Amino acid sequence: MTSPLIRADQSALLVIDLQERLLPHIHDWQRVLGHADWLVQVAQRIGVPVAATEQYPKGIGPTHPQIAARLPAGATGEKIHFSCVSGGCLPGLPGMERPQVVVCGTEAHVCVLQTVLELAAAGKRVFVVAEAVGSRDPEHKALALERMRAHGIEVVCREMVAFEWLAQADTERFRDISKNFLK
Repeated sequence: MTSPLIRADQSALLVIDLQERLLPHIHDWQRVLGHADWLVQVAQRIGVPVAATEQYPKGIGPTHPQIAARLPAGATGEKIHFSCVSGGCLPGLPGMERPQVVVCGTEAHVCVLQTVLELAAAGKRVFVVAEAVGSRDPEHKALALERMRAHGIEVVCREMVAFEWLAQADTERFRDISKNFLK
C-alpha cells in the first residue's frame, strides 16, 4: 500500500498564477502570498522542486517579485488555458514528473481547481494548501475547496506539508526548518 503522506522525495510544489496584476484583486492576497512564499522557502530548504505558472503574462503580468526572486531559471511555465495540464506548460518544469503535487496559488475556483482536477485525473496525488490559495470572492474559494474534496483532492495546511516533508525531528534539516519557519 502506498503511504498517504506527502513525501519530500516524491512530491513537487506547484505555484499557480501568483501574478502582479491579479494578486491585488484576490481576497486577503497578502496572506495568500505570504503562505505561498513560506511554502516555496521550506520546499527549497528541504530539496523539494518548485515550479510556477503564469496565466497570460502579457495581460496579467509576471509572477509576483517575492516569489519570482526565489525561482531558478526555467522553473516558470506560461499558459493561456486555465488548467496548467490543458495548457501544456508543466512538462519540463522542475518536479512535474513526480507522483505527488502540492499546489498553491490563484484563483482557487478557476486555474487551481481545473489544474488539480486534471492532475488527479492523470494519476497524480494532489494536495492543495488551503491558506495558500485564494480567489477574488472568499465564497468562490470555499466552493472550490469543497469541490476539490469531492473529487479526491486532499486539502491540507502548510504545516502538514512541512512536517510530512520532514518526516522526523532528529535531523539538522528539522532543526533548521523549526528554527526559521515553525515559530
